[in-house]
Amino acid sequence: MSETGQAAEGQISEDDWAAAMSEQAVAETPAAQPAHIFEQLSGGGAGAGGAMASQGFDMILDIPVALTVELGRTKISIRNLLQLAHGSIVELDGLAGEPMDVLVNGTLIAQGEVVVVNDKFGIRLTDIITPQERMKKLNR
Repeated sequence: MSETGQAAEGQISEDDWAAAMSEQAVAETPAAQPAHIFEQLSGGGAGAGGAMASQGFDMILDIPVALTVELGRTKISIRNLLQLAHGSIVELDGLAGEPMDVLVNGTLIAQGEVVVVNDKFGIRLTDIITPQERMKKLNR
């Protein structure tokens, strides 16, 4: 395929994602507002202190994190692992239709449902785990 064909295909994909996102925005009720998980950093201090806090926060915004969407898990013995072949089926603990777990650096932050747009998978977040809920799980 030529470079122009690939660019046109990429443009179609972006347009499809944009259409899917706008469709979601229309479907959401006005009461469904995004959760404000983090408090806004306030200047709170005199002049330069607020600017430094904002500058420090901006520095971490480009740090990459690993985002994982988990379908399910299972434990198998090494013997069974070595017997796996093309076409083998591994049963997971997740149920069909159950929300997928969204993890950032191994920590559960949300749940969602799988969406397909132009033959590509995505996830629509349906439930965000609040910092308070995450702390409760850590204390167990």
